[in-house]
Amino acid sequence: MLLIHCPYCDETLPEAEFAYAGEAHVSRAAVPSEVTDEVWRDFLFYRSNVRGPHYERWRHVYGCGRFFNAVRDTVSDRFLTTYEAGAPKPALTDLEGQK
Repeated sequence: MLLIHCPYCDETLPEAEFAYAGEAHVSRAAVPSEVTDEVWRDFLFYRSNVRGPHYERWRHVYGCGRFFNAVRDTVSDRFLTTYEAGAPKPALTDLEGQK
């Protein structure tokens, strides 16, 4: 079972309380009709599939209902940190000691 820390509620709860919401820090087109089909396709369908620390968005569905970001190691499936949406992403070098 994965345990996830909500940075808003300041609680660590089972994964069933949360919903995965995709890759974090993805640049979104301001006006989709003004981008090319290729750019729109890449935004909708192409995401990084990294081995190791990965920036993700999550939502605390059965709690505060808010979206937040997390860094999860895809090899160990361990959460390295969580942080509020809109905050800058933490440098991976700052998280190396937490593995």
